[in-house]
Amino acid sequence: MNKNRPVNLDLTTVTFPATAIASILHRVTGVIMFFGIAILIWLLGLSLSSEQGFADAVAVINHPFGKFIMWGILTALAYHLVVGVRHLIMDLGVWEELESGIKSAQASFVISAVLAVLAGVWLW
Repeated sequence: MNKNRPVNLDLTTVTFPATAIASILHRVTGVIMFFGIAILIWLLGLSLSSEQGFADAVAVINHPFGKFIMWGILTALAYHLVVGVRHLIMDLGVWEELESGIKSAQASFVISAVLAVLAGVWLW
């Protein structure tokens, strides 16, 4: 093993292609949804506990921070869904070339951004 090989320790100079960013964000949104499900289950349990619990759950969701959390969960879900469909299409042998893979990743970013804006409009 050559110990004199160059080592790049400056991570700010590393650039990822759009396909790598799409894949990494797909995993990140999966983790966000995992924790988001815990919040949603807590809200469901709270709302089903009593009339006061339902009123408390509505108050949590209607609070600006609660709306932001709901928007984050919906945005993560939308991105995960869009890129998940992209991955399924790629599993069928479509968009496997470099150029079409990059374009499909960029298209998934745009579609997800539109869905995030629509979720924000719907919530607020």
